[in-house]
Amino acid sequence: MHEGELPLSVPPPASGRQAVWRDRRRSVSVAERLAEVRERIARTGRHPNDVTIVAVTKGFGPDVCREALDAGLRILGENRVQEALTKIEVVQGAEWHLIGHLQTNKVRQATGRFELIQSVASLHLAEALARVDPTQKVLIEVNVSREPQKSGVDPAQANDLIDEA
Repeated sequence: MHEGELPLSVPPPASGRQAVWRDRRRSVSVAERLAEVRERIARTGRHPNDVTIVAVTKGFGPDVCREALDAGLRILGENRVQEALTKIEVVQGAEWHLIGHLQTNKVRQATGRFELIQSVASLHLAEALARVDPTQKVLIEVNVSREPQKSGVDPAQANDLIDEA
């Protein structure tokens, strides 16, 4: 990150401090923030069409989701199924991605609601998704750092999961 730049994401608010964080996060409009991100992409020498921007909606309401769509973003990402379902009902015109861990007991709620589930980290979950909706698009989450506190399949097992899924 260069001096004076905002981070690409803001950490979630600590409990009891949501109003403070929300005010700080909203001091810059979605359109302004998107312009900054696109400028940073351009500085890397990448073509803008080579980069897919997913606007993460965690902690933001439908009004901010609509603002993101108005700014030209089309893909909205949510990390919790329940929070996403509420937003999906009231925010039209977005392509929704599930970016957080999906529990197998939420598979039926998630399939068909998300264009892409980005967090498949086990054969068990892949099989559950395939049983409910074999056409559901997914990404395999790989724990490349092999940190035990992070989710994702071990890199050595990733190809096996892809083959089986």
